[in-house]
Amino acid sequence: MGLEYDGSRFLGWQTQPGGGTVQDALQAALGTIAGAEVGVTCAGRTDRGVHALEQVAHFDVRVTRPESAWVRGVNAVLPKSVAVQWALEMPPEFHARYAARARTYRYVLLNRAVRPALAARHAGWVHRPLDVAAMRAGARHFVGEHDFSAFRSAECQAPSPVRTLFALEIETRGERIDFVLRANAFLHHMVRNIVGTLVYVGAGRQPPSWVGEVLQSRDRASAAPTFAAEGLYLERVEYDPHWGLPRRAQAPQAIPVLP
Repeated sequence: MGLEYDGSRFLGWQTQPGGGTVQDALQAALGTIAGAEVGVTCAGRTDRGVHALEQVAHFDVRVTRPESAWVRGVNAVLPKSVAVQWALEMPPEFHARYAARARTYRYVLLNRAVRPALAARHAGWVHRPLDVAAMRAGARHFVGEHDFSAFRSAECQAPSPVRTLFALEIETRGERIDFVLRANAFLHHMVRNIVGTLVYVGAGRQPPSWVGEVLQSRDRASAAPTFAAEGLYLERVEYDPHWGLPRRAQAPQAIPVLP
């Protein structure tokens, strides 16, 4: 199934003893429809405050229900801040995480003198004017296969820090700056750390060449601080066409309207 959710309403994706996560809410809703406990696996676990335009998840059940039950039926019992967009029966060898070929994250940043109110939970904010050209120059250092040790959190459990970043685009629209990153996979806090480092460059605190130095250092302490989670969206998860997932899962979705 494909899901969208407002991460500001949850304590992240992964289940916790006290509840309050997307996985907790989804498993409870699925259990209501299935009449039994249901475990869910997602394509990419998101942190507290991180949103999803389309998260992909799979679950195994022994009962038969129409596909509409896994969409409208589940949505009827889910909190309003999370919704199933589509559901499809898949062969048993499909795995939401391991079958994914690429993931795209978008970080939405408002660059203006005063802090936002309506967008406070859905965008990052920097009051100092940013040099977009300098950030784009710095962003070029990230593209390709690299050891991203300098850009992952101390809590990251990935066995290898090597990832392939296929693209890093910086888009502008008025006061809004979007950082769009597409990679085979991401490390814990990798996107937020990359954005923080590029903002340092855009603010004139470091030159674009510094990005390459931090990357080569493989030292987290040499990079900029982690950026806020509010502006981060899991935008797209890509799979091989032979899986036949709905087209919605193969195309970037629109970001919610922001100032």
